[in-house]
Amino acid sequence: MSTTTSTNTSAGLAAFDRTTSIWGPITLALGLLISLAAALYAAFGSGVGITPVELVTAVVAVLATFGIIAIIEPISYFPILGRSAMYQAFLIGNIANKLLPAAVVAQANLGERPGTRRAELIAGSAIIGAVLIHITTLILLVGVLGTWLVGTLPAPLIATARAYILPAVFGAVVLQSVMAMRNRRVTIVAVIVAAVIVFVVVPLAPALTFYATALAVIIT
Repeated sequence: MSTTTSTNTSAGLAAFDRTTSIWGPITLALGLLISLAAALYAAFGSGVGITPVELVTAVVAVLATFGIIAIIEPISYFPILGRSAMYQAFLIGNIANKLLPAAVVAQANLGERPGTRRAELIAGSAIIGAVLIHITTLILLVGVLGTWLVGTLPAPLIATARAYILPAVFGAVVLQSVMAMRNRRVTIVAVIVAAVIVFVVVPLAPALTFYATALAVIIT
């Protein structure tokens, strides 16, 4: 009986791996294409007036800023999530703040150490649960309550809030990067370099405004 069960389990995991190896890359590729198509349409098809030079500058700045994270995160997350949950996590996003903690808590509560097949399946299930909760709260709190709240707020207050949205987003990203690297020296140097560029270099040479992020990363 135990031999039959073990054989069935192995066969099921093998089928699961085959399905994952096929649909994982496909769904990630589709997500990438859809994201790029939406961004390109917003840049060139909506009449905003973005030039190819501005697009290339923005892409270079993003790559220079977040390229290292694209290397660090997969290496850091794989031992905990496993292959199948990695496909889920990188298609969904918000890994460090939501999906990874959900997987770790689920594995701990079920008494499973990361790195096993069972831990991988637990991580995938935890990610599904986290996404369902996220979507539900997003619809209720943002879609319903948020729409009502924005409609009741005065226009000047909304305009003031919008002015701080981008700094708030980048502040959160910077904090995530600092926590991921855990390197005090790099963090201190990066803060000093960024401050010098923003408060000294850019005011003296306004033409370098669009290249400030890339310069800070390269110098750091």
